[in-house]
Amino acid sequence: MKPYRVAFWRRLVRPIIRGALRSIFRILAPVRIIGKDNIPRKGPYVVAINHVSLFDPPFILSFFPRQLEAMGAVDIWDRPGQGILARLFGGIPVHRGEYDRQLIDTVLNVLRSGYPLLIAPEGERSHVTAMQRGKPGVAYILDEARVPVLPVGIVGTTDDFWQRATRGERPQLEIRIGEPFNLSLLEGKGNERREARQRNADLVMQHVAALLPEEYRGVYADKAIQPGKTGQ
Repeated sequence: MKPYRVAFWRRLVRPIIRGALRSIFRILAPVRIIGKDNIPRKGPYVVAINHVSLFDPPFILSFFPRQLEAMGAVDIWDRPGQGILARLFGGIPVHRGEYDRQLIDTVLNVLRSGYPLLIAPEGERSHVTAMQRGKPGVAYILDEARVPVLPVGIVGTTDDFWQRATRGERPQLEIRIGEPFNLSLLEGKGNERREARQRNADLVMQHVAALLPEEYRGVYADKAIQPGKTGQ
């Protein structure tokens, strides 16, 4: 397989999209980024986020200091506005709930080619602040690619963000970046291996939960792993 490359015209368009989105968000709300020093200076890694609403991807993709490749549900490509942005930016479409060998090969190629990758391990928007349980796909990708995971918590991008912002409330938006860490290699076969993947996915989400306010932690409310601890 050829190394993953971002098309030249997308490398030209992405800064324009990012700049436009940053301007819109800054007009609507104060933005704060915490933990920039935790971002690896080079090399591939997986950025794992909580996923509350449709505002999460454009928010983090426009403000994250390093350009990220991003996965997104395939239905986004058919939505007005969102679909145009997804095509121009060059997101990686995901058929939720389906095994997709081509998708797996693509995301592994992204990482092996040195690019950081954005993943929302919950697999879908929660529509509420409380986190849902992460799906094991993120653990599979991390085990195959053998790259660090960078936990990131997003605060303020609730479903009512647009309504609140356009009413002049200017709700606070935050990107909270945790410390990168590596997962242990998966062991076992069959059910044992599937259970190990789920444990690793939960571990990733526990690190994300630790970055969030209590009302955002959901199923990980009592399991958040504080910075400096791996939980392994």
